[in-house]
Amino acid sequence: MTGPRVVEVAGVDDPRLADYVSLRDVQLRTSLEAEHGLFLAEGEKVVRRAVAAGFRPRSFLMAPRWVDALSDVFAAAGDVPVYVAPEPVIEGVTGFHVHRGALASLHRRPLPPMDDVLAAARRVVVLEDLVDHTNVGAIFRCAAALGWDAVLLGPRCADPLYRRAVKVSMGTVFSVPYTRVEEWYDAPAALAAAGFETLALTPADDAVDLSDVVPAERTALLVGGEGHGLSARWMAAADRRVRIPMQAGVDSLNVASATAVACYALRRPG
Repeated sequence: MTGPRVVEVAGVDDPRLADYVSLRDVQLRTSLEAEHGLFLAEGEKVVRRAVAAGFRPRSFLMAPRWVDALSDVFAAAGDVPVYVAPEPVIEGVTGFHVHRGALASLHRRPLPPMDDVLAAARRVVVLEDLVDHTNVGAIFRCAAALGWDAVLLGPRCADPLYRRAVKVSMGTVFSVPYTRVEEWYDAPAALAAAGFETLALTPADDAVDLSDVVPAERTALLVGGEGHGLSARWMAAADRRVRIPMQAGVDSLNVASATAVACYALRRPG
């Protein structure tokens, strides 16, 4: 196996660093990453998890002090360039101070069909129109922590592999199976056909208290977008509507917090 190629970089305009340009510009990054089939991982732990999960690196970028700490990852990656630059250069390229030290650009993989994701799952979180990357990343982290098997994403949901989502998830987006469901109109019927009971999370007063719900053998938790919640179609298609009871004066939780509470309450033993 060929070893890593350590490449010293001295200038912010080096074209070899194109994968890492303007990481805070969401619109630019969304376009660039989709066009080139890549995503970015930030921080030693997250980079390790991405490579361990089988994502193929395109390159690495870091300050000199991080090279030794990740030497085993570079060796496993083979003939992949490791760009090493002073921290001011990295900040000039990325647009922010990379305090976690290491970055990696990795190849995306094709998403699996929904049927394949559901085949091995008993508990699934279904996200409709969540547009905030932080919320999506946090929900992946709670799904992984609380033993949920997969996540389904609506067509307009934020990208789980966007840098911010990956960072907030602590790399759990690499271990929780997921896919994006483009035929969203037909998805409730597909879940039912696969044997899932669908539970729509809502703050409505007439919904069933989560503490009174005995989850089915196969459960799909439906979660709507920030602010507006689930669409009328998905709310009507659900087998049951469930709620987290609130104290007077508070109508709801942040969507990621609410999902975490619901995932905990709906766990089944074993």
